[in-house]
Amino acid sequence: MTGRDGGADLAPIDPSPVVILVRPQMAENIGAVARAMGNGGLFHLRLVAPRDGWPLPRAWITGSGAHRILEAAQIFASVADAVADLHRVFATCPRPRHIIKPVLTARGGAAEIVSAGQRGLKTGILFGPERTGLDNEDIAYADSLIRYDLNPDFMSLNLAQAVMVMGYEWWLARAPEQPMRELQVNETAPATKGELDHFMAHLIRACDESGFLRNPQKRPGMVRNLRHFFQRGEITRQELNTLHGVISELARHRHKAD
Repeated sequence: MTGRDGGADLAPIDPSPVVILVRPQMAENIGAVARAMGNGGLFHLRLVAPRDGWPLPRAWITGSGAHRILEAAQIFASVADAVADLHRVFATCPRPRHIIKPVLTARGGAAEIVSAGQRGLKTGILFGPERTGLDNEDIAYADSLIRYDLNPDFMSLNLAQAVMVMGYEWWLARAPEQPMRELQVNETAPATKGELDHFMAHLIRACDESGFLRNPQKRPGMVRNLRHFFQRGEITRQELNTLHGVISELARHRHKAD
């Protein structure tokens, strides 16, 4: 199904894993999966024996612009056919029983998927039907299982959420390490300690001239408190320039009053 307006300009980011939905039951869920895939940088979607056939117009509605993923989706009659060209297959399985296979967290699975891709291997992730999940015959085609590290008393993800978790972890695993915290400074930059010290000298001088620090016994502690206040975080040059202007303007009006 092609030619729909408003779709995002999505394209494969390879090597990326194939998302394989085994016997998906609802068009809306398939569309929501495509939307989740787009957010996580995934593109390749395979559907194994979708209950209502394919294509399904309702999938494009819940896909929210992930049209290209849906248009490129491939249909297979069996899990065996869907994984035939892959080298490594992972299966999401919340409660693996009577199965002897490596069990990974979503983060661990994503790391292995990235590693396999870097070695030129094609990978895929199996996701089971909405109500029942993967059965043992489906899981038999997987090399490893992925179990999400979530609240054991309530592990109730819908299909799109399950795909979103893996897309998010894969996106993080493939990218260069990102800082856990950063300061958004737009067109300015964090002030240096020298610039901050220059501002503090200006502020303390103004406080002395205004009489705010007139108590000699309390003055050292009050100066320390002022320093601690401005040393607490990453103040920017623009913010310091603004504060310089505030102090100068207050001093100018005080002199006029005198």
